[in-house]
Amino acid sequence: MSIWKDTSIKYQDLIDLPEERLLMLVNGMSRQDVIDWLSWNDRNGIYRDEQSLKELGNIMSKEEGIEILLRQIEENRIT
Repeated sequence: MSIWKDTSIKYQDLIDLPEERLLMLVNGMSRQDVIDWLSWNDRNGIYRDEQSLKELGNIMSKEEGIEILLRQIEENRIT
């Protein structure tokens, strides 16, 4: 199951969500959902397992991915 395929939420919608709704949504995401969003938002980043293993020697945990996702959203919000 993918949050992106199973709901009407689009990748870009996350940036505009209120903080409380964003945290609820992100905490309900699968690790793959987090990777999909990060890969969409930062095309030059290394998030997918195969590339991460090859270049960094490890894979990103869901928790690490959520931290990065929330940081990227905060950086993209218009203040």
